[in-house]
Amino acid sequence: MAQQRVDRPKSNRARSSFSPLKLFVIPGLPEIRKNHDLPKLMTNTASKAGIVFEQNDILVVAQKIISKSEGRVVHLSKIKPSPESQSLAKKLENDSRFIELILRESRRVVRADRVLIVETHHGFVCANAGIDHSNVPGRDQVTLLPKNPDRSARRLAAALRRLTGKRVAVIISDTFGRPWRLGLTNVALGASGVPALLDLRGARDRGKKILHATMLAVADELAAAAGLLMGKSSGTPAVIIRGYRYRPTQSPASRLIRPAKVDLFR
Repeated sequence: MAQQRVDRPKSNRARSSFSPLKLFVIPGLPEIRKNHDLPKLMTNTASKAGIVFEQNDILVVAQKIISKSEGRVVHLSKIKPSPESQSLAKKLENDSRFIELILRESRRVVRADRVLIVETHHGFVCANAGIDHSNVPGRDQVTLLPKNPDRSARRLAAALRRLTGKRVAVIISDTFGRPWRLGLTNVALGASGVPALLDLRGARDRGKKILHATMLAVADELAAAAGLLMGKSSGTPAVIIRGYRYRPTQSPASRLIRPAKVDLFR
């Protein structure tokens, strides 16, 4: 990204006003497959559970069902490993076909020691290019990340507005590791309708001191909150967040990727 845009609050008062949050899952979603009408499934399943979308709800959806609906599921048996992937697989003691997929989904290898850390074509720096065996039928299948998560979020948000008549923001989330801290947390891969970043620089804290560097990763925080209800084995890949006050905006999650020129760790 040549320039990183962030949203600024209209006032500190609007952000600090008390607004209780409600988070609840959309239960009973079926196994998602390629070309399933995901917006219709979401609204129908929510309706059966007595859930009605409201204005400015935020729908957080696990990346896995987006990938499945977009046909981003691959059979390893159909992958022919290259000499490079075979060499890396031997070093890492992993399946060369799996390594081949990782290389295809990456623009560069960041580290190949114990685990393969790469930069994906989206710009995400993560383990195994986000390719995953979990929650996919059969041992031979894996899911890839959506090709364009922000576009997927925009399409889902637009379809939900047509179906419900309500403005619903969408976040596509996935679990990521973090440098220097143990454990995974959900982050936003794609977003539509909700600020990705909230720029508080120039505002004042409660002590009237000017903030010089504070930018809040709003989409990541919302994804992490929803992640508390998205167990790996619970079958709850969609969570509605209600009550968070925000100014609707088209602010893609790609803005959360730190530009190379200000990345202190490259």
